[in-house]
Amino acid sequence: MSVHDVPTKPDGQPVRFPKRTGDAVAQTIERDSPVAYYEQLFVILRDQILSGDIPADERLPSEMELCREYGLSRATVRQTMSKLESEGFARRVARRGVFASSPEQSTGWTVEEGFLESQVRQGQTGVTTQVVDARLAAPAQHVAEALELADDAQVFALQRVRSLDGKVAMFSTNWFPKSVGETVSADAGVMDGSGSLNETLRRAGFVSNGAKRVIRAMRPTEAVAAHLQIDADQPVLRVRSLSWDARGTRFDYYETWVLTDIIPLEVSVSAN
Repeated sequence: MSVHDVPTKPDGQPVRFPKRTGDAVAQTIERDSPVAYYEQLFVILRDQILSGDIPADERLPSEMELCREYGLSRATVRQTMSKLESEGFARRVARRGVFASSPEQSTGWTVEEGFLESQVRQGQTGVTTQVVDARLAAPAQHVAEALELADDAQVFALQRVRSLDGKVAMFSTNWFPKSVGETVSADAGVMDGSGSLNETLRRAGFVSNGAKRVIRAMRPTEAVAAHLQIDADQPVLRVRSLSWDARGTRFDYYETWVLTDIIPLEVSVSAN
């Protein structure tokens, strides 16, 4: 790159490229990781923005510069930049580039990601999880159909109550095919409510390549109302979600009942 190719900020100062050193986060792409490359690059750039290594309003490297720096395809880098924009860590200025920014303070659940990850990203420290049941069971029809299971198959069902600052906010049931459930049940952190289910799945190679979520406002069952500590006549938002990997294998189907007066739902939208 010649001196004439060095990117500059709006004030004319040169852009600082992402650093490859530092103890806070990994600065290289792990080629053998089950985590998608675009997500790894997102974490690298996001954490550098949060730490101040890339200050707010500083222009980020271009797509081609990031491709060369990390050995990634342009399509992968575009996914990363879109995710940074949708989560508030970057803003695009026409004909000038993409600039670092700080996301607005939020307390909601961004339904594109897991509840725990969403709250940790927003700085919430009062999140607690209680596992109320975890066992192999015969699936209900909607579960078997969602996971495309054989008639005699079993699922591993994980039921949890999630609270924020001591207030019950969500009741969730995750259903996994038996093979996936063996991984989940073997993780002590998930089973005692202290660990991230999504992180456990990613470490085991169950990485979401797509998901479908359906949200309805409806009255809960008596059992759900009891877990949420509400009256059964009170309408609640129910979220059903199905995730599949790059091969199309359906590995996680969940149903979450959300008290939105405690945890509002948020949907991030980015332009293509």
